[in-house]
Amino acid sequence: MTALDDKPVGRRRGTVAELEAVRDAVREGPGQKATAAQHAKGKLTARERLALLFDDGRFTEVEGLRRHRATGFGLEDRRPYTDGVVTGWGRVWGRTVFAYAHDFRIFGGSLGEAHAEKIHKIMDMAATAGAPIVGLCDGAGARIQEGVSALAGYGGIFQRNVRNSGVVPQISVMMGPCAGGAAYSPALTDFVFMVRGTSQMFITGPEVVKAVTGERISQDALGGADAHATRSGVAHFAYDDEESCLADVRHLLSYLPANNRELPPVQPCADRPDRLTPALYDLVPAEPRHAYNMREVIEEFVDAGDYFEVHEAWAPNMVCALARLDGHTVGIVANQPASLAGVLDIKGSEKAARFVQMCDSFNIPLVTLVDVPGFLPGVDQEHGGIIRHGAKLLYAYCNATVPRIQLILRKAYGGAYIVMDSRSIGSDLSLAWPGNEIAVMGAEGAAGVVFRREIAAADDPEAARERYIKDYRDRLMHPYYAAERGLVDDVIDPAETRVRLIDALAVLRTKHVAHPSRKHGNQPQ
Repeated sequence: MTALDDKPVGRRRGTVAELEAVRDAVREGPGQKATAAQHAKGKLTARERLALLFDDGRFTEVEGLRRHRATGFGLEDRRPYTDGVVTGWGRVWGRTVFAYAHDFRIFGGSLGEAHAEKIHKIMDMAATAGAPIVGLCDGAGARIQEGVSALAGYGGIFQRNVRNSGVVPQISVMMGPCAGGAAYSPALTDFVFMVRGTSQMFITGPEVVKAVTGERISQDALGGADAHATRSGVAHFAYDDEESCLADVRHLLSYLPANNRELPPVQPCADRPDRLTPALYDLVPAEPRHAYNMREVIEEFVDAGDYFEVHEAWAPNMVCALARLDGHTVGIVANQPASLAGVLDIKGSEKAARFVQMCDSFNIPLVTLVDVPGFLPGVDQEHGGIIRHGAKLLYAYCNATVPRIQLILRKAYGGAYIVMDSRSIGSDLSLAWPGNEIAVMGAEGAAGVVFRREIAAADDPEAARERYIKDYRDRLMHPYYAAERGLVDDVIDPAETRVRLIDALAVLRTKHVAHPSRKHGNQPQ
């Protein structure tokens, strides 16, 4: 090699060295002082969060060198790399997942034009590649100095949230503030995770609430993790720290397919598919009015007793969970007799409807466990729109094309029986345990309506009432009445629950149903 040949090589090495210096600056961000301030708030940095989310912390960043072009208000003198958001992809359980993470150390994670365009790009890449997208949210909202350009950036995110809905899983992880219009993006995604003490979501903050209504309230009480996990239902999950939160984001992704064209991943299963479940004899009391914990029933028949409950703290009279049967993901919707006797109410109907829609979007079969005394009566429920909200669950089930199995454990009364995925609204199989009671209402109420005059005219009204109750139960509520009329496919031994569900789901796995040609339905609001 001649001396002349060394010069290009030397120049290339120099440019590579310069590139490495720039990359180091990008990774370092605004410096140790800003990082220490983030840690002092109990929060990790954007890159630390991404390292916890992805396998072995490996992450491929795109547009790391992006800088804003805005001027005015001193912005022209502050042009940090990334513009306050880190975007790219990595692998979770070996499968591709896209992500963006707000960097609160830069402009408070606020969204400007360049910041928004980076998020738009990564959302478009996720849709094109057919892979989930996770947003790690920790930002101060729209960048005020950029005016309407920042607002337009949010519009582009919302549009993509809707366009990607039901196409790829969208997960929002709230790890800091999220105020104003910015809160609508998480609300449009499939799942919302929040961290106690550091994350808040609200449209108008405490100061505005105080100015307009006179009410005094803290940020956490107004829009913190527990407020949204227990009261509003906006948050599906709430955690005490970011590490456990991100661990459960990874766990959730293990149940979901990459997109709506794939089936959920299948996990190796050491739990035998022919395992019997005799413990169910004792877990569910024979007396219809006695309460029990439906979670214990689920634990008994799913693989290794493991399930992942969604919206656990909101509308506890309904249980919605992801689990596996013989290694295959299933969605479980169940009445919870331990809370409000398992009735259907406004919140419970909304919770279950949203879960059913999510499962149907991503090809997750549905198992519905029924033990329901009816809809919750009351003026508040009627004026709050129980008809409208209950119709959401009915619509979701009727619209679902995934395999659907109904299992009636004990009682199923009135319209609530129909809504809980009965044969009449399209369930592929309806199974029931011995002792099931399916009727318009309980025998006591039915006898009081049908035989009201006879009871009133009897010499011993109470004895007559008991006689008519027994007669009604024997004639219309015995365990085989619905099966005799083809509304229940089989009455099964509770010990065979796991075996029968696995067998039925295996047969239904190739189910295909085409919707009628239409733009979309007009579901109840």
